[in-house]
Amino acid sequence: MRPEILYPLFADIASIKGIGERTYKPVSNLVGGTKIVNLLWHLPSGRIDRSYRPKLAEAVPGRICTVTVRVVRHIPPQTRKQPYRVLVEDDSGELTLIFFKVYTESIQKNLPLGATRLISGKLESFNGILQMSHPDYIVSPENAAALPASETVYPLTAGISTKMINKYMQQALTKVPELPNWLDENFLKQQQWDDFKTALLNAHHPRYQADLEPYSKERSRLAYDELLANQLALAIVRQRIKKQTGRELRGNGMLRKKLLDILPFRLTSAQQKVLEEIYADQASPYRMLRLLQGDVGSGKTIVALLSMLNAVECGMQAAIMAPTEILAKQHLETMAPLCEELHLRAELLTGKTKGKTRQKILEELSEGKINILIGTHALFQEDVKFQDLAYVVVDEQHRFGVHQRLSLSEKGNKTDILVMTATPIPRTLVLTAYGDMEYSKIDQVPEGRKPVDTRVIPLEKITEVVQGLERKLKGGARAYWVCPLVEESERSDLAAAEERYASLQKIFGDAVGLVHGKMKEKEKDAVMERFKKGEIKLLVATTVIEVGVNVPEATIMVIEHAERFGLAQLHQLRGRIKRGFEASTCLLLYNYPLSETARERLNIMRESEDGFLIAEKDLELRGGGEILGTRQSGFTEFKLADMNFHKNLLHIANQDAKMILELDPKLESPRGKALRVLLYLFEKDDTVKTYRS
Repeated sequence: MRPEILYPLFADIASIKGIGERTYKPVSNLVGGTKIVNLLWHLPSGRIDRSYRPKLAEAVPGRICTVTVRVVRHIPPQTRKQPYRVLVEDDSGELTLIFFKVYTESIQKNLPLGATRLISGKLESFNGILQMSHPDYIVSPENAAALPASETVYPLTAGISTKMINKYMQQALTKVPELPNWLDENFLKQQQWDDFKTALLNAHHPRYQADLEPYSKERSRLAYDELLANQLALAIVRQRIKKQTGRELRGNGMLRKKLLDILPFRLTSAQQKVLEEIYADQASPYRMLRLLQGDVGSGKTIVALLSMLNAVECGMQAAIMAPTEILAKQHLETMAPLCEELHLRAELLTGKTKGKTRQKILEELSEGKINILIGTHALFQEDVKFQDLAYVVVDEQHRFGVHQRLSLSEKGNKTDILVMTATPIPRTLVLTAYGDMEYSKIDQVPEGRKPVDTRVIPLEKITEVVQGLERKLKGGARAYWVCPLVEESERSDLAAAEERYASLQKIFGDAVGLVHGKMKEKEKDAVMERFKKGEIKLLVATTVIEVGVNVPEATIMVIEHAERFGLAQLHQLRGRIKRGFEASTCLLLYNYPLSETARERLNIMRESEDGFLIAEKDLELRGGGEILGTRQSGFTEFKLADMNFHKNLLHIANQDAKMILELDPKLESPRGKALRVLLYLFEKDDTVKTYRS
């Protein structure tokens, strides 16, 4: 269904002269695809100016220069290690051309004795003698037009030279058709942007260094086109989800009132605001798909429970899914006692639930005797059947793309979904990766929580740190000691943790425990249990404790080699000691030398506890692809837009997409039809199909 006007851009790169068997794979790997359009999105990284054309006597070494010379003499190599030399001159001086790869015939054919040639390349001076190794161009005066005044430089890969990619690109650019204008006319004038084709051609022919910058006129225009395609596609998916009929969940509020009466604290105004948004979604006749962000310890779990009770009040079932068994158990520990007081049943189902226990849970679930089911991925196996599942909460599952989120709800009948995360997500990522979802955030911590005292300390002071720890532990404190991500391949993270555990054991004896990712779930749980009870005072761990471990009594966190961790990860780890109402301390131990980025990260950690600010900084320091410490599935890697420079354009595109769908929901106006071409151009075909269906 792709519009015919785009056919030339979606032809295979094999149709370009010069791309044959040998070069097809390197080129397609370099440009990230096998279509001509992939080649066109591969923008230049530099330009070579060949307009400097001096006499040899005046030529400045170290510069790219173009000279007109006569060929005086060939000096073939005497041994295999020597280069082939050709002596050339003009009426002011001499130059030696050097060829390390010797193809004698071709050199003699290109540079016959006595001939005049235009030669362009980088000029060097060696012991006062001018030299040029492997000139970029050797042309006869009658072919002078073949020597460009300036040349575009592209990112390259093994086997592909600047000359080759320029040749391919020139052919690809001749295939760009005149496309209809999909941008608002006034906006186009206001930005002083060219039409799409002109912008693309100019981006591939930069005249000045400034034309290569992300904020140049051409690149901004192309980035905006890509961002608009992304935002429009997500807005269409979102519109479709919104139109899926759901069930109106309007409980009578009895269970929720009872729960609020027995809680030992009052909800923050941020929690109340978020609950109102969720209840409004639940009450609407359409399906709910909402993302709830809240920093560690901001009280997401109680919000999840209250919103689940809304479904239970309507006589239906709710489920909450966590990424790990530890987290699922933690939810059970929090929710089961509260449910009991309300005379409800909450049960746990994980991969470890086997035999008769599992059978009994499955039977009672299908009979509707279990109101709330808590579990891991195991909830979504074939044989798990609910009597009437109306509401699903997915916790800490930022590894899910759009499609998995939708498949989760297939278990129930028009199920509402709430996705929760404690990893603060920068606004740009919310728009590009979660644009199909409504969005709420709890931006307030419960009253009485004290800020964490974060200190940055060089690793050589580790003895003093251990002495300080000894005093604190004697006073009844509990602490985490997180071991570094190991960079050297010969040692694993585990070896580092075991070494640290052994050295601390000599000082603290049995009061030290160790958890790491290679342990069996059972062993890990047993150690965590002892730490919770206070039998273990100091827990040495690899980063397995990052997500969701809840020990309010732990108030000290030591992170060794903190310079090796990302910002989001440091913030998550520090969140482990923000569970209770005691003052807590986080010590970031670093080793010299510190890179600029690492220094900045540690400073941000020392100065701020605002997860949302930290997430924005993390995006700035690391770029989009690696946010959240896991490669973001469902997160678009942009070809033309760069989130460090084009954030403002993303926000405009987001507003533009909303307005387009309000005014022209079926994309039938002239601009709407042009926007369909845009969606196909950036390969959002699925969205267009979705739209049609």
